[in-house]
Amino acid sequence: MTFDNFRGYFLAGVAAAAYGTNPVFAIPLYEHGMNPNSVLLFRYLIGLPLLAMVMRVRNLSFSLGRDELPKVVLLGLLMAVSSLMLFESYQYMNSGIASTLLFVYPIMVAVMMIFFFHEKFKISVGVCLAIMSVGLSMLMNPQGSDTLSLTGVLFVMISAASYAVYIIMVNVSTTVRNIPTTKLLFYVLLSGTFFFVCMIPLGSELTLPAESADWCSLVALAIIPTVLSLACTTRAIQLIGSTPTAIFGALEPVSAVVLSVVVLGQTITVRDVVGGVLIVIATTIVVADNSVDRIILHVRKMFPRIRRR
Repeated sequence: MTFDNFRGYFLAGVAAAAYGTNPVFAIPLYEHGMNPNSVLLFRYLIGLPLLAMVMRVRNLSFSLGRDELPKVVLLGLLMAVSSLMLFESYQYMNSGIASTLLFVYPIMVAVMMIFFFHEKFKISVGVCLAIMSVGLSMLMNPQGSDTLSLTGVLFVMISAASYAVYIIMVNVSTTVRNIPTTKLLFYVLLSGTFFFVCMIPLGSELTLPAESADWCSLVALAIIPTVLSLACTTRAIQLIGSTPTAIFGALEPVSAVVLSVVVLGQTITVRDVVGGVLIVIATTIVVADNSVDRIILHVRKMFPRIRRR
């Protein structure tokens, strides 16, 4: 393993773990009276100047082409909806489980690409759907008398679906792919900021941080799971490629679960852990689909030989 490979794997792990810190900073803000829309509004507002400084350092232009603007605005709305639904779900369910359920988005991407973009159905997709169904079933029917909030699950699924559409749009749009990552995120956050502002007259009350520690949490939200996670992900992709980086994304729900238990004092059962692990395995199969397909096909070819013996 080269030093660049080691750096790539390390940065991919840091990016995933950093994104898993979302609930650790968000939930204490809820306890101090803030609502999800306000938390995200301040998070985006704080993140914007940070990204603007990065763009200045890299000498990136702030201008957008006429064909780029509507697509970037749409991406911003998709990201805002995804963020809002995930943060809303924290009010209804264990944040670690919510982060694990969110991790079904790569599977949604694979299924959407098959139905809407006529990608060939792969064996690995069918395998992962079966594994994911078992994992979701275990999470939806936890041990004891408690049941998982259907409202919370619905919010997470909307969040995952919105993010899946976001990823597909980034991948299939040549116009979007040609926009530098930092510049794209800047305008995605800017569009999302307007979305959260528009939610206020529609009934989402603007709540302000009550203590100085709350401002620290908001700054941490803007830096760690946003700017830091993005920067590490981008660099990791450059060093080791998109597939290994995406596989290391499995650390995201692991990080969220561990922090939810250790820092927030939430409880999680063995059944929850097993269900979450199955979802992570299913997602990893989708990300590494070509390798998995080759293994499955090799195993299938072996069976006739075994029968002849």
